[in-house]
Amino acid sequence: MINSELKLTKQVIIVNELGLHARSAAKIAKLASRSKASVWIQKGSANADASSILDILTLACEKGSEITIGIENKADYDILEAIADLVEGGFGE
Repeated sequence: MINSELKLTKQVIIVNELGLHARSAAKIAKLASRSKASVWIQKGSANADASSILDILTLACEKGSEITIGIENKADYDILEAIADLVEGGFGE
């Protein structure tokens, strides 16, 4: 059971030398596509649908960019954590 105190957003820093590029965006979109509700990524005032590779790429996240990952349904908390881990791990590259 999910704790009702869990936050629905998480801030992470892009650590990958190449930033958030097409291959890494595809990894995020694959995870986000398994969600029950919307998953989004925010950089500054811009938002992107995390299940859309093109939407993610419009954020132009270079190394060092701070992004916020958000979910709308607490049942997707594992997806939020998986995306955050992916970003913090440099997308496995």
